[in-house]
Amino acid sequence: MKIREYGVAIGQLPTGEKNDITDVPDVRVGHVTIQRELEGDQEYACTGVTAIVPHGGSLFREKVTAASYVINGFGKTTGLVQVNELGVLESPIMLTNTFSVPAVTQGTLEYMLAGHEEIGDMTGTINLVVGECNDSSLNSIRRCVVQPQDAIEAIQKATNAPVEEGAVGAGTGMVTFGYKGGIGSSSRIVSAADASYTVGVLVLSNFGSKQEFLVDKLFPARENFFPAGENPLPARENFFPAGENPLPAEKPTDGSIIMVLATDAPLSDRQLLRVAKRAGIGLGRTGSHFGHGSGDIVIAFSTAHKIPHKAEGIAETRTQLREDHAVMNQLFAAAAEATEEAIYNSLSQAKTTTGRKGNTVYAFPFERFSNQ
Repeated sequence: MKIREYGVAIGQLPTGEKNDITDVPDVRVGHVTIQRELEGDQEYACTGVTAIVPHGGSLFREKVTAASYVINGFGKTTGLVQVNELGVLESPIMLTNTFSVPAVTQGTLEYMLAGHEEIGDMTGTINLVVGECNDSSLNSIRRCVVQPQDAIEAIQKATNAPVEEGAVGAGTGMVTFGYKGGIGSSSRIVSAADASYTVGVLVLSNFGSKQEFLVDKLFPARENFFPAGENPLPARENFFPAGENPLPAEKPTDGSIIMVLATDAPLSDRQLLRVAKRAGIGLGRTGSHFGHGSGDIVIAFSTAHKIPHKAEGIAETRTQLREDHAVMNQLFAAAAEATEEAIYNSLSQAKTTTGRKGNTVYAFPFERFSNQ
């Protein structure tokens, strides 16, 4: 269930109808989930690919405005240098595990080449954007099970239906605050004068320790949810059936998170960068301090303008929001709120998962805290 179904409402702005990134018109998301036993001593594939497609047309021929922001740079992404230099996105945004970035890049390239005979021949090359997190707690990452075809399939599966969240796609093997994390999404509606805009965020969450998770903030009166005399915290082992290991899985590094922000607000790439920075506020509100070994990266795009790959004229005209209008502050708030809620949704939608070497990462027991 989404976190709101447990009685937790984040922020003040209204959500979109689906409360996820596909509330932004024409934005699509697709997953390929890989879970299977592998040859070897308790080796297991627990990983996948997620594709975020800004619109249903040709992204190469009709690019969108884009920007990225690196909060902490312990990450292995592709394509962000050119995104920030030119301010446009011309391919799907792909998410996967760390060692599968090459395979996903290859698959995305094959998909784009198949539909665009001009790339690398009659025109220039293409900039592919791939983000990653390390899922080696549950996934036999050294086996590199993700193949180029998985990236192609994720793009082909992308729809504007409600986003499947939790332990799916790239989030299959991810761990957040020591509990099962993965894919999460949320959206906000911003209104000003006679205009209305949507901000949607999708996260691949794989960061934090159990000590950092601000559970008290979500459920401040949690002692009232339990019978008199029963104090469920800090003895969290009471939340699990007898025999289960209640302690969250600890990762050898600080983990990472990729935050993808979409909007239909007419913003320049510089304005998008300003909005993208506010996603870090939402991340911090959950308890993260952007650790040394954490790759905390925001990739943002606006669908308000489609920028043709080729044009006859020397100039282009577009509309963009005024910097000093109050709507900008609302967009900043929307980015922070949607990011925070997307992270909680990645936790609340995830299910307990067993992976390599029999490692089990448990879903956080929100139902034991909630009074809903």
